[in-house]
Order: sequence, then C-alpha cells, then structure tokens
Amino acid sequence: MRPQSTATPALHLPARRRLIHRAVPIAPALVALAAFFVAVALPLSAVAAEATFDSNGTKIRYIDEGEGPALVLIHGFAGSADVQWVMGGVVRAFATDYRVLALDCRGHGKSGKPHDVEKYGKEMSDDVVRLLDHLDIDKALVMGYSMGGMITLDVITEHPDRVIAAVPAGFGWNHPDTADNEFTRELATSLEEGRGFGPLFRGLTPEGEPAPTAEGTARIDGLLQAMNDTKALAAVVRGWKGLTVTEKQLRANEVPTLLIIGGRDPLKTGVDALDGVMKNVEIVVLENADHMSAMSNPQFLAKAKAFLAEHAPKAEPQAVGAEDEQGEKQL
Repeated sequence: MRPQSTATPALHLPARRRLIHRAVPIAPALVALAAFFVAVALPLSAVAAEATFDSNGTKIRYIDEGEGPALVLIHGFAGSADVQWVMGGVVRAFATDYRVLALDCRGHGKSGKPHDVEKYGKEMSDDVVRLLDHLDIDKALVMGYSMGGMITLDVITEHPDRVIAAVPAGFGWNHPDTADNEFTRELATSLEEGRGFGPLFRGLTPEGEPAPTAEGTARIDGLLQAMNDTKALAAVVRGWKGLTVTEKQLRANEVPTLLIIGGRDPLKTGVDALDGVMKNVEIVVLENADHMSAMSNPQFLAKAKAFLAEHAPKAEPQAVGAEDEQGEKQL
C-alpha cells in the first residue's frame, strides 16, 4: 500500500560505445529550447497523481503514476517534471510497465526554492533517496537528463544500494577539479543579478554554430525568468560543485549504467572523460543531436526503454495450480 503523502576500486572495464545515426537535420539548440519551454504555456492534461513530502526541511513535489518496478525521473536545469517528463510523453511511455516517480528538483517547479547554496549540492541527490524512503521503496531504476543526469550519477556513486540500474543522460563526469568553472560562475552571477540565462544559451550552443545574441534570445530568456526563481537557480548552480564524483567511485561502480549523449552536445566532453574510467557503463552517442534535441530523437527513448527493461526486476512466475489452491482455501 502506498503511504499517504503530505503537503576498494574495482577492476577497470571499458565502456561499450555505439553511434546512432540520424538522417534528418537537427534544429539549432535555441530553436529546440524555445519550442521546449513555450510548451509550458499550454494547459497540462490530467495525467498523474501528484503529492509532496518534506526532504530535510524543503518541500519536494513529485508525480506518481503507473504500477510496477519504481522508476525515478530527474529533470534538467530550469525545468520541471511536468515540462520534461509529462509534456514530453515520457511518463506516459513508461507508466504502462513501471511505477513512475518524477520529482520537481528543489529550486524548481512546485518544490521549495531556498536561496541558500548549502540547501543544494548533495541535498539534490539525497532528495531522490528520501523520496524512496518516503514511499517505502527499497531500490529503484533512475533516469535523469542534463542536470538530472548529473544528479543521477551522484546517486549511483553515493547510494548504489538504492539503485537497480540507471540512465544518466545528457551529462558526463562532474569532476572535482573542474566543477567550479568560469561557465558556472558566470551563469550563477547572471541569474543573481537579474541578467538572465545568456551564459546557458551560449554554453549549450554546438561548436561551429554562431553564438546566440541577446536580441535573439530575449523572448525565451524572459519566459524562463518568468517561470523560475532565478536566485534559487543561482544557488542550484553554485551547488553543483557539491555533486562531484571521484575517479575511484567511477572505477568501483557496480550499478548497470547507460549514458546517452548527443554527438553535437557541448557536454559530450564530460562523457568522453568517463569512457575508459567508469565501470559497468554503456555509452550511446546520438550523432548530429545536440543538447536540446537529443531527447526528441526516437532512439533516445528506445535505447532507454530497452536498457531499463533488461535490468528491471521480473515478476516471479506463479506456480501452476497456485491460484486454484488459493481459491479452495478461501472457500
């Protein structure tokens, strides 16, 4: 029964890598970004049940839909469970076979939005474990994209006993030596000072494409600022250095892991750094896809579904005649 909710390094094993080709051209990152977030203005259809719980003093809102093995979905930066997973059709695609738990990360969506940096970092991965505790779930499958991929990788390494298998997509190694970098500092400062998401747009633009201009991104930037608490998001960004993973942890990984990344995603460098270091990982590269278009590639969902199905707990077959015996006992 679901509870009532309230308001030593292992031997190195190289990754298996597959390259997925896509024939149709990919739209520039900003076009995809705009299309993705403009969708929030459309009414959400009645889908999953939603609830909240207290996670170390911060309200966390989550969606709970479907039956079966638990699958936790973790969205990306400046998004929400509704925008990334419900409107993207992912909850619907998985809810036929899984109990889908899609949370609004702290600082996002309908969850609490503290402005203190100390309320982020490891707290964001601990929220996933606390959600499982809240629902009395021992272990779950976990999938995240972009920032959600970073959080997923941290959950794998910090709480491997709670994860059956994981898909940390759209992100790579958040290395301790590089987590506090010029990009994150510039983005956090821009958000704190009310200057918007410009550094994010530039950072996600694929190599070889012209950098976006302030004039060209004004509308989408205004939309993102309107739908988010930018000071909370600045604290989120500054907290990313608390979600780093060490080489020792990667080499010791025992959780089956599938990492999916667009071939033109600027964040692919972090995935390349993992290759040959992380144990028990398979890497799938979606050629020609960038950060904002990778999830719309049909191969993304197909590869994720196949991987999760392979590792999901299987229902034990009932012995022949067991139902008849049980029925006789109840007579």
